Amino acid sequence: MMTSSEKVALQVVQQAIAVLAKWAKSDVVSKLFQSSPNIIDSAVEEAQKILSWPSDGEPQALRLLFDYVNLEKGQLKEHYWQPQAIDNSDPKIPYPVTEIPGLNNFRQELKIALDSLEQEDCENLSLLTLFLEKFGSFISFGSENIALIDLVKSTAAVASVLVNNSESENVTLIAGDLSGIQKFIYTISSDGALKSLRARSFYLELVTEEVVQQLLDKLELPRTNVIYAGGGNFYLIASDNTEQVNKVINKIRQDFNNWLRRTFKGQLFLAIDSLTVPNQSLNNQSFACYWTKVTKKLAKQKSCKFSHEINDFLKVTRSHTPCTICHRDDLQSLKPLIRLNQDSSSACWMCRTMFELGDNLLDVKAVLRSKRSKIQKFRIKGSVDRIYLANNYYYFFSKLEDAVNLSQDNEIILLINNWEIKNYKLSYIVPLLLGNYGKRSEEKLEYQKDFGFMRAEEMAKKAQGIERVASLRMDVDKLGQIFAKGLGENQTLTRLAGLSRQMSYFFKVYLNSLAEKRNVNIPPENFKQLLPKDEPYNILFIYAGGDDLFISGAWNEAVNFGFDVYQCFRAYTGYNPDITLSGGISIDTPKFPLYQAAKSSGHAEDAAKANGRDSLGLFGQVFKWDEWLGIEDINDDHLDSDIKKYLSSENKPKFLGILPFVEILEQQNIGVNYSHNFVRNLLITAQIQEQALEKFNDKKTQEALGNRYYLHLPKIAYTLSRLSREVLKNDDFRTSLKSPYNAPYFRAIATWIELLNRTQNNDTTT
Repeated sequence: MMTSSEKVALQVVQQAIAVLAKWAKSDVVSKLFQSSPNIIDSAVEEAQKILSWPSDGEPQALRLLFDYVNLEKGQLKEHYWQPQAIDNSDPKIPYPVTEIPGLNNFRQELKIALDSLEQEDCENLSLLTLFLEKFGSFISFGSENIALIDLVKSTAAVASVLVNNSESENVTLIAGDLSGIQKFIYTISSDGALKSLRARSFYLELVTEEVVQQLLDKLELPRTNVIYAGGGNFYLIASDNTEQVNKVINKIRQDFNNWLRRTFKGQLFLAIDSLTVPNQSLNNQSFACYWTKVTKKLAKQKSCKFSHEINDFLKVTRSHTPCTICHRDDLQSLKPLIRLNQDSSSACWMCRTMFELGDNLLDVKAVLRSKRSKIQKFRIKGSVDRIYLANNYYYFFSKLEDAVNLSQDNEIILLINNWEIKNYKLSYIVPLLLGNYGKRSEEKLEYQKDFGFMRAEEMAKKAQGIERVASLRMDVDKLGQIFAKGLGENQTLTRLAGLSRQMSYFFKVYLNSLAEKRNVNIPPENFKQLLPKDEPYNILFIYAGGDDLFISGAWNEAVNFGFDVYQCFRAYTGYNPDITLSGGISIDTPKFPLYQAAKSSGHAEDAAKANGRDSLGLFGQVFKWDEWLGIEDINDDHLDSDIKKYLSSENKPKFLGILPFVEILEQQNIGVNYSHNFVRNLLITAQIQEQALEKFNDKKTQEALGNRYYLHLPKIAYTLSRLSREVLKNDDFRTSLKSPYNAPYFRAIATWIELLNRTQNNDTTT
């Protein structure tokens, strides 16, 4: 039976469906109100008033919300989303356009979808919400930069907390943060670490889901009240009954942290807090202040985590043989990591569970949340078909119908990365979006019951040139500032919810599609890359969500994917100069400990951030993304004023940057011998430059700049003379390589070419 908050949320959602039906000339309205009279609750009316719901408006083209982000430079162009429905599976990345799009074709598609709704569907809050998200994410309603789905969910959230007191002048903003994620995921070492880390990432997504669901259950709120949830962070809207809300929050925080402390020895900690927000602030820029304040309250909790349980940590406990994977020494029941291999590493129950679960995740399509400790029949192939999370069990299924058949009252089914409306006919089925791409292994090991994720050794064999794997870490620059002040007067509840949703879509939804179906997901113009455009990637997402990612894969493909992500993200956000990414990549042998690779790629990412952001750390060097990709519209933006002045008399080259030279040399297939000579000479040139620069304390003196930008000329002339005739025919290549503008890039160019052409016979690296 629906709660009062769910009923008013359903009213808001039904009204939005009615708006779409009127606009699309669908007769679904008769089904909407056939079983329940069209009587609007006063809480709905008040929520619509607070959030400026238009009384007689209709859908319009949606402005790109990213256009409104302004931190330093600001966006000069106007962009619009193409009106479209989100695909049922592997949704293609949408890219904004600069002309106002027409809506007629979309309106016809929408009419067909609306007409297909049954009467019982119109009483299903979960199904209708997903319908609006699928069809209402790229059209506006009310303001031109507010998506229909964001206005609907925000209005439903406010209405649901006003239902018992429509005269209330406040709501409560709840925020949560699961800290310790980096340590939990990355500090393990073992055979099969890739799949173990992937399983740990998945596990933490379910932990976040469990916290959110407990808050919704205890506060009797619908899922429309979740502003954002993912990556260990969440924000919800609740009533202003401060005493009740604080009681629930304190209880959940205490229970969860007791469980986390017992289960993970304090490695993970849950911070939850709340803040009262005046209703009048929800629809103006002052809302961002409350968003920032509640986030800062979480930071205060994290600074004194487990302070109330400090005596438990001080107790002397018996130490046992440490787990060889996570190194915990408080657990006694160590067993072989691989069940069928008694010689494998000794591991604790958690590490064994994550290792075995990692093999099965490729086949998990639905997850059943239940209080039951046991249900009949196996859910998925493999030894791990469930996990326990703070008083609830999560059972894994490869088929939705199996989960439905075994479900009972008051249980929830999470359907992973599925946008097909017909799969949500039951009101207790809800979507779960995950960045979870992984290539299936072609090599089945003895201990496996089925083919799991591709292993590091297998991915290394798929790499071009040297057999190596790479770890890639990326995240959005200045994300905190973007949410705190980036939207200026547009910092409202509805728009911040929209910004969170669109950012999350990119990392949780669209990156899966990019890795799986690259050729239909890359930007239509100005795209640069070495990899063939129709090849699915030999990579594994260890984590992708919120605003960041960590992936591992065949070294050249992980590098290529990093460039893909950057270019797609920039196009997706309308090339706003204030919304950029920074990343770091480390390249290692497949047996190199993954936690060390994660640390190395993290250091490379830190170096990119220190380079003024919008940069990539790769091959031990850091440059702006434009410098790596090749600067198309050649200008001096990547240089500081002193260097610009010094090089002002030089003509700018045809090719500027790193990738253009790598691309030409790869296309010409210069051969191993030519490649070795070119690489050796280019590296010698770079070394001469670097050694010459070491003696200068001030790197911007005339003599230092001369060494930096002109010392290379004799050696480069010799290097060019040793290349094949086919390459030498390209005058632009020769003159560009000799240009002082390209002098900083010699080591990166040489390293890239060397790795692409290195064979195992002459591999002497470690």
